[in-house]
Amino acid sequence: TRFLENLAPSLGAMLHDRVQRTPHLEAYRHLVGDDWVSVTWQRAGSDVAEIAAGLLALGLQAEDRVAIIANTRYEWIVADLGVMCAGGATTTVYPTTSADDAAYILRDAGCRFAIVEEAGQLAKVLAHRDDLPELEFLILIDGTADGVTAFADLRAAGRDHLVAHPAAVTEATAAIGPDALATLIYTSGTTGRPKGVRLSHRSWVYEGEALKALGFLFDDDVNFLWLPMSHSFGKVILSTQLDVGITTAIDGRVERIIDNLTIVQPTFMGAA
Repeated sequence: TRFLENLAPSLGAMLHDRVQRTPHLEAYRHLVGDDWVSVTWQRAGSDVAEIAAGLLALGLQAEDRVAIIANTRYEWIVADLGVMCAGGATTTVYPTTSADDAAYILRDAGCRFAIVEEAGQLAKVLAHRDDLPELEFLILIDGTADGVTAFADLRAAGRDHLVAHPAAVTEATAAIGPDALATLIYTSGTTGRPKGVRLSHRSWVYEGEALKALGFLFDDDVNFLWLPMSHSFGKVILSTQLDVGITTAIDGRVERIIDNLTIVQPTFMGAA
C-alpha cells in the first residue's frame, strides 16, 4: 500500500511525469495506411498538448464534458488525454451506439464538445442536433464538413494558443485535483437508458499505480491495444501505461487481431 502515499493528482500529471522521465522511449505505435508509425513520449506529449490547448482556445472550462465517438485508434487516446490535461471530462460513446442513444448520452452528460471519427458518426449527432442545446462544438477526426472543426484545425489552433499562452496547458493540468471528474462512462443498465458512471482522476491514477505495484510490467513491455476505449478496461490499461512506461501498439479492428499479433509481437494484451 506504500504507493497510496504518493499518488499523482491527475492523469495529466502522470502524463507530464512520464514525458519528463522517458521522453525518447517509444510510447505508441499506430497505423498510417498500412504502415506502423512509432511515436515517442515526447511527441505524444506534444500531440496531447496541442489538443488540450485547442480545446482551451475554444473556451473549455473545468469539468466540461467532451464526448468521443470513435473506434480505438491513436487519435482517441491523445484526444482523451488532451481533454483531461485541459481539465475537461471525457464522455465515452461506443462507435456502434445508435443515433438515438448517442444523442441521449450527449444530452444527459451535458456535452459542450463532441469529437467524432468520420462522416457516419457525425451524421448520428447531426440527426439530433436540435435536441442538443448544450452542444457547441463538433470536431471531426477524418475529413471535413461545414460548420464542423477539423481535428487538424483544432491542433493548429492549439499550437497558436500555446505560442500566445505557453503555460496554458500546464496551468490547466496543475489546477486539476484528485476528485475532479475525469470521465463519464455510459454503461447499459439492466433496464432503460444507459447510465453514466462518474470517475475521478484519483480512480484512474489508483488503477495504474495498483497494477504497477504488482510488478509484472516494465517499460520494455509492448502492449497490443484493441479494446474499445469507451469501456473502463481500456482506460485502466492507459493509466498503467502512463505509470509504467510500456509501449502500446493500437488497432481497434477486431478482425485484424491475429494478423497484428504476428507483426507487433506484444508481451502483453488485455482482453475481455
